[in-house]
Amino acid sequence: MISPDTHEPAAGELHGDALALSYGRTRVVHDVSLHLRPGIVTALIGPNGSGKSTALRALARLHKIDSGSVHIDDAAGARDAASLSPKEFARSVAMLSQSRPHPSGLEVRDVVAYGRHPHRGRFSGLRDVDRAAIDHALDLTGLSSMAQRPVDELSGGELQRVWLATALAQGTGILLLDEPTNHLDLRYQVETLDLICDLADRGTAVGVVLHDLDHAASIADEVVLMHRGVVHAAGTPAEVLTADNLSAVYGLPIETTTDAETGRVRVTPRGRHHDRARRTDAVSV
Repeated sequence: MISPDTHEPAAGELHGDALALSYGRTRVVHDVSLHLRPGIVTALIGPNGSGKSTALRALARLHKIDSGSVHIDDAAGARDAASLSPKEFARSVAMLSQSRPHPSGLEVRDVVAYGRHPHRGRFSGLRDVDRAAIDHALDLTGLSSMAQRPVDELSGGELQRVWLATALAQGTGILLLDEPTNHLDLRYQVETLDLICDLADRGTAVGVVLHDLDHAASIADEVVLMHRGVVHAAGTPAEVLTADNLSAVYGLPIETTTDAETGRVRVTPRGRHHDRARRTDAVSV
């Protein structure tokens, strides 16, 4: 829960142990274990159908677990996630998913206020601590000036930021994000990635699914590369984002280099026309 004075949530850890997950009779995740720790950004990457989003949804109790378990360890103690009520779980873990309802007839601030639901009594209104958490979430996501705008007037990228603010207003120490940069233009992609790093620096445990490998390399402390429902590799970006690992998983030649200035891994897929720019320059000369 966010402190009314600092706006900082209590640190927490989330463990998914030996998870097996299915859609109908088809097993899509096999014996996957994930550990999200305070102050650490863990990026889940892999091709479509690798099981990364399904694994993240299982951590958020949004996908039924066939076998394995999810545990939370935070200020309230170590607990089996399955034993908690929805409100109890939502006080510790917030999730920004890809599939969200499209609100209508509400202002931005009203939607962000939904994030305070786990902290409110059944018939109670917003308290000062709730209003402070909402204001803080709006400020973090650059939405303060839009707080009174109807959400029906927002672009897809603006609405994405509203839902992110709603998750932040929840005031949890564990944050799960499934493709948070979808629908965002370049500026807000960068600002969202920066915000994720800021949250981790303040002690939040962050688990994030990303398709853009350069984004993962730029913000992740740990990377989990999934393929066909299993963990192909896990470790630091330098350990996981190798040409061999990525080429094997994505099924095309991929080169990796290290940026001399930042020390970050840079990923370059090599399609059939990867040298087109060079050939075009040669023709123009």
